Amino acid sequence: MADRPTMMDPPIEDLLDKVDSKFTLVTVSAKRARQINSYFNQLGEGLGALVPPQVSSVSLKPLSIAMEEVAAAKITWLRPDEVEESVK
Repeated sequence: MADRPTMMDPPIEDLLDKVDSKFTLVTVSAKRARQINSYFNQLGEGLGALVPPQVSSVSLKPLSIAMEEVAAAKITWLRPDEVEESVK
């Protein structure tokens, strides 16, 4: 299969290799994008409670930055049933 140019970088195919499902990709990326957006919004206030972006990006969009973090394996997650098992 030939590489086709896409509008999205990193390509969805590469992102799906990093997670176990499309649902996980959407959920993790959206949650991280909200965290990144909150980080940018509180920068001038000096609160420092939020984690800054973990990758260097030319994108200014929080969702694009979050997906770049997924592609770079900078994000980890646990399913609720995995968390319950680890607590026992």
